[in-house]
Formats: sequence, structure tokens, C-alpha cells
Amino acid sequence: MRYFILSVLLVMLACPVLAGEISLLGGYGVTNNPTQRASAWQVEYTEGLGEHFAWSLSYLNQGHFVEHHRDGNAVNLWVRASPFHPQLSLAAGAGAVFYYDTIIPSSGAPASDFHGWGTMVNVAANWYTKSRFVYELRGSWVKGGQSFDTVSVLAGIGYQLDAPSTPGPLAKAPPQTELTTNNELTVFGGETVVNIPAPAGSGRSRAIALEYRRGLWRYVELTVGALYEGRNALIDRYGLTTQLWLAKPFFHDHLALGAGLGGYFAIDSRRGNGGHGDVFVSEIASLTGSYRISQHWHIRATWDRVISSYDRDTDIFLGGIGYRF
Repeated sequence: MRYFILSVLLVMLACPVLAGEISLLGGYGVTNNPTQRASAWQVEYTEGLGEHFAWSLSYLNQGHFVEHHRDGNAVNLWVRASPFHPQLSLAAGAGAVFYYDTIIPSSGAPASDFHGWGTMVNVAANWYTKSRFVYELRGSWVKGGQSFDTVSVLAGIGYQLDAPSTPGPLAKAPPQTELTTNNELTVFGGETVVNIPAPAGSGRSRAIALEYRRGLWRYVELTVGALYEGRNALIDRYGLTTQLWLAKPFFHDHLALGAGLGGYFAIDSRRGNGGHGDVFVSEIASLTGSYRISQHWHIRATWDRVISSYDRDTDIFLGGIGYRF
């Protein structure tokens, strides 16, 4: 299912009628079983598909409830209109969520990582300013499938990455005719955080990575890389990664944003018997942004989520410098 959604996004990004917005939202969410409240936040990228339609890709953190810490990635299709004022956009959207639920039983039983698919319905009101900033109020309902359901109310601010001629939602942007990236080699350093708590010691460690990025099409990139997540109380993991990315440049190619999904061919010395390690394949989902500081040099930040099958999901926060050629 997730690969079908990625394929749909690739088709959308290939259309030359796109206009980008990025937003940060925060607020509260409530669960249904049992009734609990927790703070929630969301980062979202939205593309226009015409005057009345849009799609969005987002990361949402639904909060730390009792026994559950749940976040996820969502894709939504939107219908929008401005019936009262050109700067006020009212929208309704629906889509799918792939969630990561870290379950920490209050009984003291071992923590676990549970993954699954849910559905999402949204209503939103956006006020577009002359300075390209957007103020947003949103309500969201997530039906968690095999997990719990949530209702959240969020407010935040966004920014139109493509400049409109008049304040309001931008339906179309100038078409991109060149690759976002030709060839790129980047060296990273950062930190790994294992999502479940460590029974003793720390679940954090230093991480390093090397990545080669190649543009395949206007909005499509491929990366291959080597990743060492470091050694801590829960993992001693390293391996090779490969991902397909959706990517787009902004501000005359100084800024580029992307989202990736792929495979992680790894060895974890703490997973195998006798300390020899176990070779396995996990999925990896990522968000990235780069800023070009000269014709050939750039800085890049990436967040990776390793989706494991043995309760060792990790967040990897990386920053590095790279060379384009």
C-alpha cells in the first residue's frame, strides 16, 4: 500500500502545475480508549493541483499518551475554495496514515514498536498574507485501524515557497525543466535515538553516513549510502541504504526539499546469537533539506526513520556537507 501511495505522489510531482507551501502546526489531541489528552504537532508540505484541489505530505506526532507514543507519515488529497474572501481558503481533506506506535506497558513488560495503516480526515481554514505567510487552524480525525483513534485541533503558520501574484492559494507555479540534483556526494554526522526506552544505559549514540544522490527525472532522485547508527545499550547497527526520493528546488535552486522511502540492508551485532550479528532488511523513510552555498558545495540535513521488525525503530538526525558535480 505504501508503495502505491509513493507511486501516486511521483505522478503528481511530475505535473508542471505545482505550487508549494510548508507549514508547522501545534496543538492538542484526544484519544478514545481510554480518553486522554496530549500535545501534538505536525510538519506539512502542500502542493496545488489547480484552483480547487491540492495534495499534502506530512509528518505528524500525535503525542505521548499513557503507554503509547504515536507518530506517523500521512498523505492527503484536499478540496479547497475561497467563497468569502480571496485570502481566506477553506479546505477539507482525506487520506492515509502510516503510523509508528511505541508501546510502553505500565505493567513493566518490555516495550515494543507497532506499525500500521490508518485513515485521516481534515478540515482547515487558512489566511494568506501579502508577505507569503499563511495562518492556519485545523481539525483532524485519525482512525488508527488496529491502534487507537484520535481527534486533534492544531494551529500554526506556513510559508508559500512559490510567490503568488496576489495573496491567496497559488494553483500553478513555473514548471521545472531540469533535474533537482545531477550528482551529489555528502558526508554526514549526527545522532541515533532508539524509540523504545533502554532497560539499562542509553538508547542514544553517534551516527555517521555517506550518501551518493543522483537525479533520475525532474522530481525523482535515487540515493545509495552507507550508514552506521552507532553502538548503545539497544543496538550496534550498520549497513547500506537505498531510497527513491521526491524532491523539488526553491528560491532559484538555493533550497531543495525531499522525501524518501527505501530499504536498509543492515547488521545488528546486538540482535544475533553469540554476538555475531544478524543480517536483515528494514524499511527506511526520510525527510531532507539542502541549501546550496556555492556552485558545487551545499549543506544538507536529513531525518531518517528506520522501521524495524524487532522493536528497534530509530530516529537518526544527520547534518553534513556535500559536493555537487
